[in-house]
Amino acid sequence: MVKIQWKLLELPWRLKASAIQSFQWLRLLRQTLFYNHFTSTTVIMETAAEPMFWTVDRFAKYLGPIFMTAVVCLVSSVIVVAYTCLLPQEYTKGVARCIFHLFFGHWLLVNVVFNYVMAAFTNPGNPPYEVPETVSICKKCISSKPPRTHHCSICNKCVLKMDHHCPWINNCVGFYNHRYFFLFIVYLFIGAIYVCAVGYDSFKEHFYGKKEYPFPGFMYPLNIAHEVWQHTATATAAPYKHDENDLEMDYVDAFFHNAVLYEFILASGVCVAISLLLVWHIKMVSYNETNIEIHINKKEKARLKALGIKFKNPYHHGVLRNWKIFLGLYDGRTIWRHILLPSTHPPEGDGLRWPKAQYKYDRKKGILQLL
Repeated sequence: MVKIQWKLLELPWRLKASAIQSFQWLRLLRQTLFYNHFTSTTVIMETAAEPMFWTVDRFAKYLGPIFMTAVVCLVSSVIVVAYTCLLPQEYTKGVARCIFHLFFGHWLLVNVVFNYVMAAFTNPGNPPYEVPETVSICKKCISSKPPRTHHCSICNKCVLKMDHHCPWINNCVGFYNHRYFFLFIVYLFIGAIYVCAVGYDSFKEHFYGKKEYPFPGFMYPLNIAHEVWQHTATATAAPYKHDENDLEMDYVDAFFHNAVLYEFILASGVCVAISLLLVWHIKMVSYNETNIEIHINKKEKARLKALGIKFKNPYHHGVLRNWKIFLGLYDGRTIWRHILLPSTHPPEGDGLRWPKAQYKYDRKKGILQLL
């Protein structure tokens, strides 16, 4: 007679031990084949992501014209709806109010279009063959790189004070067009808020009709979710009954109805997306950094911290001074003339030499202070 003993309770532990043994075997195999004492985790991650970078570099330059066309079409559609739907309604509320919207709206439109065109078609700046100060050698261009200059793999050239390559303008954001790009997103954000404010009443009327919802009108995603949840909770096999509070319209009003909804939803979506980008750029300008320098300084800060040294951004001259440098407010230039109105004044400096901030050590407070 054979005795069979079941060990079901030991099965999970055996599976765990087998998985650990397999993982250790694979780890040993990887180290045996690919181990390099000078290879770090960062190098491994960059090597693994190289196919993704190659794909982005090859196709991003072809997506740029498509993204630019999308920007032009979306902005143009907002303008058409504003002229055909929103402005006539404002005229019925008063001539003075209509005149204000004409002036303010066109001021925003001129600034948005001007800064977008300048950001897209202004050369961000490329280092010359001979530079006065060399920090390193570009491995792809095989040429000298001035301070704050980086290579763009999409444009395939080095860019002065490179921030990033933006597909929406099909251009790099660098020394000569960074101000235009920043002002474009500023005026685009203000314009989106302005469109939402002007079209809010019409949106509520056409989106909600006479129905009442628990959330404010501009929180339409939450109201839609509430409507779906309420309808699902009370759903029965009974046929759908027409709600007398639904908005009634004929085919003649269909365009107006859809245009008002499209205008508000698009503008509110732009507000949310641009607000995050705008806050990020305000922070960078305040500390006189770029997107690339933030990552470089973060690594340098961690390295110096391990040595007991506090890192200071060498280009941080104070918030007010940083903004004046970025906006080019020197030689008598003012915000009223050169920021609130279109201006093609160049930035301060040549993008090749960058004055570094000077610090002094305050022994009483134990901190470094700007001179």
